[in-house]
Amino acid sequence: MNNSHIQTVPLEKAYRLITHGPTVLVSANDGQDTDVMAAAWACALEFSPAKVTVVLDKSTKTRKIIENSGYFALQIPTLKQLEMVYSLGTLSLYNAPDKLEQSGVQLFKFADQEIPVVEGCAAWILCELIPEPHNQQAHDLFIGKVIAAYADDRVFRDGHWFYHEVSEEWKSIHHVAGGHFYTIGEAVTVKDTE
Repeated sequence: MNNSHIQTVPLEKAYRLITHGPTVLVSANDGQDTDVMAAAWACALEFSPAKVTVVLDKSTKTRKIIENSGYFALQIPTLKQLEMVYSLGTLSLYNAPDKLEQSGVQLFKFADQEIPVVEGCAAWILCELIPEPHNQQAHDLFIGKVIAAYADDRVFRDGHWFYHEVSEEWKSIHHVAGGHFYTIGEAVTVKDTE
């Protein structure tokens, strides 16, 4: 993998990686199992310290791995990864032990980090779980303290997305239902803020 375009994102700007509502991939490893799943409900929670939330159903293996390890990553996949994302959202590691291989996932780790992440995404947010047992059990809501963030500078740099400068394959995907997604649309700006 060529990492020359991957740049560190300041933690106070990490929220910008998910404020546009993309479908995310959630990855984790607990020393025994590694899994990646698709999730549509991820959100920035706080600027400083940077925090995010993600909803993880009780039926998922990824959730169990996160509960065991205390760490996870959110990553922003692109249109070129649509088939992989859909596969990761429909297969379960419980029923398909070779889920990652079936889905065509290639993993890597950032230096000094143990959380596996998916190659080819536009951005990655590495998190330490903030245990909130009530929220996790009652609402399937997991909170993560952002410990590192990275983005591909071809599409995100200086704290901003540049989807208008890249080909369609780099655009984020947004899940609607079943196998139906949208890609991010055209940029528009309020005149008074130019």
